[in-house]
Amino acid sequence: MGPSYTIGLDYGTNSVRAVVVDCADGRIVDTRVFEYPSGERGILLDPRDPHLARQNPADYLAGLREATRGALEAAEQEPGFSRDRVIGIGVDTTGSTPMPVDEKARPLALDDTWRDDLAAHAWLWKDHTSATEAEAITATARKHAPQYLEPIGGTYSSEWFWSKIWRCLKVAPEVFDDAATWVELSDFIPAVLTGVDDARRISRCVCAAGHKAMYSPAWGGLPSKDFLGLLDPRLAELRDRLYEEAYPPDRPVGRLSPEWADTLGLPVGIVVAMGGFDAHYGAVGAGVEPGTLVKIIGTSTCDIAIAPSDEPMADVPGICGIVDGSVKPGWYGIEAGQSAVGDLLRWWVEDICESDHTLHDELSDRASELRPGESGLLALDWNNGNRTVLVDPRLTGLLMGQTLHTDRAEVYRALIEGTAFGARVIVERLAESGVPIERVVNCGGLAAKNQLFMQIYADVLGRPMLVAASDQTPALGAAIAAAVTAGSAVGGFDSFEEAQARMTSLSDERFDPDPGAHEVYTELFGMYRELHDGFGGVEGASADIGTLMKRLLALRERVGRGEEQS
Repeated sequence: MGPSYTIGLDYGTNSVRAVVVDCADGRIVDTRVFEYPSGERGILLDPRDPHLARQNPADYLAGLREATRGALEAAEQEPGFSRDRVIGIGVDTTGSTPMPVDEKARPLALDDTWRDDLAAHAWLWKDHTSATEAEAITATARKHAPQYLEPIGGTYSSEWFWSKIWRCLKVAPEVFDDAATWVELSDFIPAVLTGVDDARRISRCVCAAGHKAMYSPAWGGLPSKDFLGLLDPRLAELRDRLYEEAYPPDRPVGRLSPEWADTLGLPVGIVVAMGGFDAHYGAVGAGVEPGTLVKIIGTSTCDIAIAPSDEPMADVPGICGIVDGSVKPGWYGIEAGQSAVGDLLRWWVEDICESDHTLHDELSDRASELRPGESGLLALDWNNGNRTVLVDPRLTGLLMGQTLHTDRAEVYRALIEGTAFGARVIVERLAESGVPIERVVNCGGLAAKNQLFMQIYADVLGRPMLVAASDQTPALGAAIAAAVTAGSAVGGFDSFEEAQARMTSLSDERFDPDPGAHEVYTELFGMYRELHDGFGGVEGASADIGTLMKRLLALRERVGRGEEQS
């Protein structure tokens, strides 16, 4: 049998990327990126509400067409590649990013009636307008159906499915009423590729359903109509127009339709794999296995670990869910993350320093000359709220320790350190709950480009930071899902484990913790926890705020004199 290839489509916050992947070794033959043209870097905003973030579904369709065509045309320059050797397509997306669609599975926003109504567009993952609704869902579930909260860390988020739809019902009831159903972006694109023209026939992935929509076979799927009726009777009515079952990633959504085969120049009828979220397929592309924490570092971060689903597993408070089959079949997918990481550094460089991306290199070089604790700064990384473990979008950022001598490189380093401290909170929460983390594998733009960032993380976490060999792990993971879904008979694989063994690897680059730096960072982390628990409203929190500034100054002076940690 000749070579076989799959396509991975990665729908990110600002663009969609298409990659053509060689199934023999996971090598990316070629790739193309389509930047979303609508709004501000692809995001539809409202100056009256900083929490609003929507996207135009037309951008998704244009990106599907242009990025895939471009990647295939470029791949044809490689000897041996042929379009008739492409055996499947996989899709990963941001999430939760739901959108209202009509009875023909067409987004309402594509209709002239709703084109200018932001509520009719896709509600991007980073839309936090539904904080009030999320709090009400949490409170109602704690009182009437606590089982719904147990697998998702005990708190429902404004970033998730039900809170966004309920918000739409409140602020744009005419949009809610006109929607035949709501569909996640991760389910919408596979439906488009397979020619689904009936909203009732859209296949739903357990990744989105389990982590964001309180779906579980343990209670018959989605939350009951009785529970939803406690929130609003119209949500209970909507349940009948959603779905009864969601599926793991080894099940095909269907086959590529003749229309899209012609549009893309691919064989009719190749498999389209079940969609999934970028972090979950990113973990697949990074070679996730038991004992591994995969950090997908981008505008935000998602952290993914797995545990065998045939063994008992305790709930982990404050995380984004434990879902059977959300990463790969036979394993619980465990999700956590941080709402602003790359976005936080971008905010400092572009919005505050009013520069372009080239300033990152300059600030990184200058910040790398500083020792841990030398700046006297301590940052809370909540400029876009807290995703894990506090699950609170109404928390904000904080920078403590500034003086008239503080410069922008010191702030840049402090912001990186703040995100690293937030990452350590997550790792410690997982460890406390019985999820062993033996190694950390990183992927995404920051992992590949910013050595200072990676070294600080190694020093703060006290663990080696490994880097995935591919710099496109979500798209690679989606392509792996396509190879598994297609099967070995056509040049794919019969299991995710077999495909990962052949198609994933680690970079030679490795960042080991410096013991001295880790010791100083452990002291700083204790101060971070005081701020984290105090401002985060953690029950029983104990913070000595009155001495915290002075302790930061004392640490700065001690580090400046080169004294050993006592």
